[in-house]
Amino acid sequence: MSGNLYRLTTEGVAVWLDDLSRERLAGGGLAQLVRTHQVTGITSNPTIFAKAISSGARYDGQVADLAHRGVEVPEAVRLLTAYDVRWACDVLRPVFEATAGTDGRVSIEVDPRVARDTAATVAEARALWWLVDRPNLFVKIPATEEGLEAISTALAEGISVNVTLIFSLARYAQVLDAFLNGMERALAAGRDLSSIASVASFFVSRVDTEVDTRLDKLDTAEARALRGRAAIANARLAYRHFERTGTSERWHALAARGARPQRPLWASTGVKDPTYDDTRYVVDLVAPDVVNTMPEATLLAVADHGRIHGDTIRGTYAEAQQVLDGLAAVGVPYDEVVDALEEEGIAKFTTSWHELHQNLETELRRSSQ
Repeated sequence: MSGNLYRLTTEGVAVWLDDLSRERLAGGGLAQLVRTHQVTGITSNPTIFAKAISSGARYDGQVADLAHRGVEVPEAVRLLTAYDVRWACDVLRPVFEATAGTDGRVSIEVDPRVARDTAATVAEARALWWLVDRPNLFVKIPATEEGLEAISTALAEGISVNVTLIFSLARYAQVLDAFLNGMERALAAGRDLSSIASVASFFVSRVDTEVDTRLDKLDTAEARALRGRAAIANARLAYRHFERTGTSERWHALAARGARPQRPLWASTGVKDPTYDDTRYVVDLVAPDVVNTMPEATLLAVADHGRIHGDTIRGTYAEAQQVLDGLAAVGVPYDEVVDALEEEGIAKFTTSWHELHQNLETELRRSSQ
């Protein structure tokens, strides 16, 4: 068992894996990471599934069955991905029970092509919640403007939600409000609030990728001094939002009725720039009540040489704000950056979704011959 990962969990960080495939499930890899690497949850997205289904032969039997039944591609995608997520939910069910429902969670994402359609997103969330049929499921809903009402509606109906693709502090504040609104509606409907959970996935490394590209174009001493600082500063200020919500009257009223806090989840924690330390988006974002979902390479790097040295978020807010102020001063507009990242995030997942559909269409046609 990794001492570094154990120390991370003692600081209040839940260690999740950002990867899911049938190969990992059937080969026992996920169960092994749960036993040896403190993994207590798993996330997936269209890119992960597109890669998993196009690799290896683990899906061939189910694809052949779907082809013989004449199942259309969109429904075949749902059935294949739901099968893997349901399996992962069962693997993590002991963690779910041991943590009284806090962890042991598995995420499945709504079709990213409907990210700008509230009604379609809600319909997808309902369908996936019914199809997987596991209490430790999270349905991932993108934090677009149209997704905010979908988040509230899903929570109000008792669907646990992983809010994804959050880049901006303003959007995160809206997500927190949507969470409170959904839980208040669930309470008014007489639901057991303790059975509903949520996390808010705040993306990290992509912020540095976008900001650093803009700083490099400026090529000034002031710009160079800000390289690699935006993502961590942004996430730290997001945690301040989380703390402030935890002191609000609205939250206290819900907590008194059994509600769980919507924990911030650090997503996109794999380092893109090879000149940066490969554990920075883990060790520099440690605080109580957060989740860090890591690609396997990052998880293993933290286990091997991650230096966990206590809380690295609280007490840093003034410095973090100075970083964002510094970006504005050199001509890197924050709002423009985060808006571009949201659009890019939806576009990337939509491209992966199309790739997944195209690959599966080819496999279904081949299997039916």
